[in-house]
Amino acid sequence: MSAVLNLKKRAEILYPETDGKPMAETDIHREQMYYLIETLKVHFQSQADVYISGNIMFYYEEGNPRKVFSPDVMVCFGISGEVRRTFKLWEEKQFPQVIFEISSRGTWGEDLNKKWFLYQQFGVKEYYIFDPEYDYLPEPLIAYRVKRGELKQVAVKNKRIFSEELGLDVVDTGEGLRFFNPETKEFLLTLSEEQQARRQAEDEVARLREELQRLKNPKNNS
Repeated sequence: MSAVLNLKKRAEILYPETDGKPMAETDIHREQMYYLIETLKVHFQSQADVYISGNIMFYYEEGNPRKVFSPDVMVCFGISGEVRRTFKLWEEKQFPQVIFEISSRGTWGEDLNKKWFLYQQFGVKEYYIFDPEYDYLPEPLIAYRVKRGELKQVAVKNKRIFSEELGLDVVDTGEGLRFFNPETKEFLLTLSEEQQARRQAEDEVARLREELQRLKNPKNNS
């Protein structure tokens, strides 16, 4: 009977889908989060076992809804990429390997201290903190990587650092944080940026065809 009651009690525990706080403090922070999440989703879209999300309620202790945090951007390899309403660690059995926090006036201290300790405790492989306003952090981009079981700060050289987990360069362009693919030698684009680039390429092809046709038939242009 006690086991049945225990199961019923667990079922009655509510894990809210929101904490009632705004997603980001400013448009700058929100757009930065959107870029990171969207470009990573596009980049890893062919891999079904990569989950990419941000600002999701992440519960890490079963039965205790107070044990929760909401990472700005997280990448979790080894689990389904399907959409979730919340993330419950005891169900997923996998903690994110990579986390980004977009720091602000109200969060930078917590990002450097409390969240660093939490992420180290759960075995995050790489942790990045970025200040899109270039105002609060000692350096705009701070990177940590696991070394001997501890998240150690690693040097960001020339405003960029290679992410071993993502296989991408994390680059502070001076206007925001972007991903650079060292294989293609190109920055990752959002869907809208890809569509715009495709339209520009198509327009250029059409222009070249028209120019070629004009050169082949000079009489038609007299």
